[in-house]
Amino acid sequence: MPTLLDGPRTLRSRAERDRRKALLREPHIAPLTDFAARLRSPEVAVPYFDPLDGGINATMLFLFEKPGPMTDPEGGSGFISRNNDDATAEATFRFMEQAGIDRRDIVLWNVIPAWNKTIRIARGELEEGRLALSALFDLLPHLRVVVLVGRKAEKARADIEARRLNVVVSHHPSPKVRAIYRDKWETIPRTWAAARQALEQNE
Repeated sequence: MPTLLDGPRTLRSRAERDRRKALLREPHIAPLTDFAARLRSPEVAVPYFDPLDGGINATMLFLFEKPGPMTDPEGGSGFISRNNDDATAEATFRFMEQAGIDRRDIVLWNVIPAWNKTIRIARGELEEGRLALSALFDLLPHLRVVVLVGRKAEKARADIEARRLNVVVSHHPSPKVRAIYRDKWETIPRTWAAARQALEQNE
């Protein structure tokens, strides 16, 4: 197996993106690869799950809000990943390291799964995303903890709690939060460490 680079912004490299694409049929990630493919259409891009994460073996789900342009295969990586070439992904990478989270325990997703060339959220997108999220849960049999990252992700809280999963609410590691709400930004690694501790207590 080729050496894979796990560091901030490593998916800016075409060679690294190609290496990860070569792993999309590995047993732990193939069901999620197929799941994402079913959600795609000519109008929207739904990123691949990163095969360096836990895939269907994940015990923690970090649920963000909506994919950004760096998840688009046109101009970006085509993955939802903490290795993407943007500031939010870089902060996610660093905060997970600070929180002591092993990426093999986690999977990343967005409550609105598709990138449609705008950060604006249209009517119906959230409801469609909640339906997709329900199907995703069926593919994650080991899931114990869900971290809701950002206010839009919190819209799915009732659906998640109905599945008797442990829910942790987090601020979003975006440049906007860092610039305007620095006190909230600085709580993120502590919140994520608490999520890891909740997982350990649940084992």
